[in-house]
Amino acid sequence: MTNFLSFTGRVMGIEDFPIVQNNPQSGCYKLFSLTNRDGSIVNFVVEPTTYFVDHVKVKVGDIVTGFYDANAPAPLIYPPQYRAIVMAEDNPNYFVTVSFFNSQLLSSDGNLKLNLSRQTEIILENSQDFNGNPANRNLVVIYGATTRSIPAQTTPYKIIVLC
Repeated sequence: MTNFLSFTGRVMGIEDFPIVQNNPQSGCYKLFSLTNRDGSIVNFVVEPTTYFVDHVKVKVGDIVTGFYDANAPAPLIYPPQYRAIVMAEDNPNYFVTVSFFNSQLLSSDGNLKLNLSRQTEIILENSQDFNGNPANRNLVVIYGATTRSIPAQTTPYKIIVLC
């Protein structure tokens, strides 16, 4: 089970991130530098497998949230540098959460419970339909209003299953 954490900030820079010198993969990896309102900085390594919600093209100046595995090894440097698993551009029309959801569709932090409906679109990262049960999986959840209960409950617009 992946322990997802996130950092939201304005993109201050995007540059190529060389993995190995003279590598054919050169240019396939990017380093996104984000700064939040408090002035904290985080760098995200964006790989070819990083999932971008709505397949947006992020540019300098955009406000984005990077989701990463808190249990993955990270270099002890400043600013901190994490491998981005999911990136989501700030959107006033919906919220995005990335988490492991158990058999009751409760997020691993216990803060969000999903109530599926027939209108909830459930897809894979490649935008193909997912026909199985989304429970007990890592999910990207796109949703709107929630209840004020604990945990908050929502009927998501879309779920992306991270296989």
